[in-house]
Amino acid sequence: MNDLKTLPKAHLHLHLEGGMRPSTLAELAAEHGMDVPVVTGFGSFTAFAAMYLTACEVLRRPEDLVRLVDETADDAVEAGAVYIEPAVYLPHHRERLGPPEAVLELLLDASRRASERTGVEIGWMVSADRTLDPADAVAQARLAARHAGGGVVAFGLANDELLGPPGRFTEVFDVARDAGLLSTPHAGELDGPHSVVAAVELLGADRVQHGVRAVEREGLPERLAELGVCLDVCPTSNALLAVVPSLEEHPLPRLLGAGVRVSVNADDPLLFGPGLLEEYALVRDTFDLDDLTMARIAAASVESGGASASTKAEALNGIDAWLEAAVEHEVSHP
Repeated sequence: MNDLKTLPKAHLHLHLEGGMRPSTLAELAAEHGMDVPVVTGFGSFTAFAAMYLTACEVLRRPEDLVRLVDETADDAVEAGAVYIEPAVYLPHHRERLGPPEAVLELLLDASRRASERTGVEIGWMVSADRTLDPADAVAQARLAARHAGGGVVAFGLANDELLGPPGRFTEVFDVARDAGLLSTPHAGELDGPHSVVAAVELLGADRVQHGVRAVEREGLPERLAELGVCLDVCPTSNALLAVVPSLEEHPLPRLLGAGVRVSVNADDPLLFGPGLLEEYALVRDTFDLDDLTMARIAAASVESGGASASTKAEALNGIDAWLEAAVEHEVSHP
């Protein structure tokens, strides 16, 4: 099997603060005189969400956020990612770092410099919180739209699906899509396959964050395949939050078998453990996926994100070269 690190790939389901290194969490907490947040051992989505907010608390200065962006780019290099699309709910940082637009501009500036330094392209997914009044989501969508073409590429919808069905946010996503942003809501994680259908039909989803419960409705995976909707799956996250009974029972193989475009992602490495490269290795080993299938997953991630045309073309060429090298190795070492 070929080296997965050298396989060009994109990371499309990564919550910015949840991608923080554990060492950075500890260091920032110490610098700010805070107890180091405990971010493991959650047994429910509610507990997970509380721990996520606790991790946000250590980001108290602009330089803390810049450090997080820099380290996220460095980690992408180590994983063999050529493009990343971190998601952020900007009001999380209002009290410590200022208004959402100021926080976004700080992130955009930091990511431009990080991209120049590392060669990893960074596009941003501005997210709305589905548990709040849709008026807040409208404000986030308008902010994202103002920066479309300037580093923001997608608009998401996060938090507990059971408390904020897609139908409440149709006008919000109209704003985002009219600005040319990708529609990338969460669905099919805590809620069932009907949430995936609603995300596609009502929000015009180009990608669905998770979406794995689509397998619970007959014919839905095939419909997603026909529409070209990509599911940004996070197998370890799904197992740890009991979305699936175990990693071995994850529906990834069924989705691939139905022809669905699937990207593999880490979601929140700080909380769940594996990073992007480790997640690729886990799915290959768990499901005995061959190099052709891994290349297909990587290609879906590249094609479905908001990367520039040049980054996509170079990455897809790199994927082809990676696959050719794998075939040549098999021929020479039968």
